[in-house]
Amino acid sequence: MLHSRLFSFNPLGTNCVVLWEDGSSACTVVDPGMSSADGTKELTDFFDSHKLTPDAILLTHGHFDHVWGVEKLLALYPVPVYLHPLDKDIMDKMGAGSRMMESFSFLRHDFPTVDIADGDVITTGGAAWKVIHTPGHTPGGVCYYSAENRLLLSGDTLFAGSIGRTDLAGGDYDALMASIREKLLVLPGDTDVIPGHGQPTSIASEGMYNPFLEPFNEPMEE
Repeated sequence: MLHSRLFSFNPLGTNCVVLWEDGSSACTVVDPGMSSADGTKELTDFFDSHKLTPDAILLTHGHFDHVWGVEKLLALYPVPVYLHPLDKDIMDKMGAGSRMMESFSFLRHDFPTVDIADGDVITTGGAAWKVIHTPGHTPGGVCYYSAENRLLLSGDTLFAGSIGRTDLAGGDYDALMASIREKLLVLPGDTDVIPGHGQPTSIASEGMYNPFLEPFNEPMEE
C-alpha cells in the first residue's frame, strides 16, 4: 500500500508530498518547497519519526516555490532530482513574468537534474511513476501518474476547482487546456489528484465540476 503525507510550505502554500510503500524505508519527495529552516526540520523530523530515507526528488516544474528546498535536502540526502529539461531555464529566470515573481528574483538554484520526457517511468520509493508532460503552466511542466495506486501528482497543471495560471513567462493557455483535456481527463475517474497547491481532488470531480473545464464535459462521440 502506498502512503502519502502532504506538507504545505513557503508563503505560497506549495504542496510537498512524501510517498512511501508499506515495509519500505525509502521514500519519494515531490516538490520540496521549504523556504525556512523550520520547514526543513519539519520534513526531516517526519523522515526520522517514520524511519524513512529519501531516494529521489520529483519536480513537477521549475518555479521557485516548488524547488525552494531542493538544495537543503540534497545537503542531507544526495539523491537524483528529476526535472523536464524545458524547465531548466525557468529556475534561472525567477523574476520574469509578474511583479509577484520579481519580488523573489533573488532566488537562484544550481543543482544537477536528471532529464525526463513524456512517457518515461520512474521507479522510486517502491512505486512506478509515469511522466506525463503537461505544458501550459510552464513549458516543461509534468504530472506523475501511478496507475497501480490510482494517484496523480498534478503540480500546477490542475487544481481542485481551478487550473494553473498561464500569465507567467513560458505560460500558454491553449497548451494547458490541451494538456488537461487530452492527457489528464482521460485517466480513470477514480484517480486521486494531489495538486501543487490547495486540497486534493479526483479526476472525476474535476471533469464534472471544475468551472474551467465545463466546455469539455460533453460525452465523447463514439
